[in-house]
Amino acid sequence: MLVDDHTMVRRGLATFLMAFEDMELAGEAESGQQALERCAEANPDVILMDMMMPDMDGATTTRTLRQQNPHIQVIALTSFKELDLIKNALDAGAIGYLLKDITAEELAQAIRSAHAGRGTLSPEIGQVLIQAANHPPEPGLDLTPREREV
Repeated sequence: MLVDDHTMVRRGLATFLMAFEDMELAGEAESGQQALERCAEANPDVILMDMMMPDMDGATTTRTLRQQNPHIQVIALTSFKELDLIKNALDAGAIGYLLKDITAEELAQAIRSAHAGRGTLSPEIGQVLIQAANHPPEPGLDLTPREREV
């Protein structure tokens, strides 16, 4: 299933999926809310989820979908590589986090991996996570100004 608020992205991904005999498009949704509604009918194995959508962001949608359908694997497919977005998606239950500049074969392999229960990250995303792990924030940076005063 494809969830993205941009029609051209969904159309391109749908066309791409037709090239692979071992994949079938179970459905499309243009918003998080629509994805929740259509998931019950389509019952997809894997969802490619945009992270930035107007009514309900991808992390919130992923969390709700995974609570309702724990068997569905969600791959975040986005152009954003900020640490907070990555963490939100993975904390919500996404099994993968991919940037939209990946190749068709890389995406196909990520879908196959997700279907088998294995996670996949774009190399750049792996680097962001490694950088964050190697350089934790300084103590006190996560405090509010008032908390720092006290």
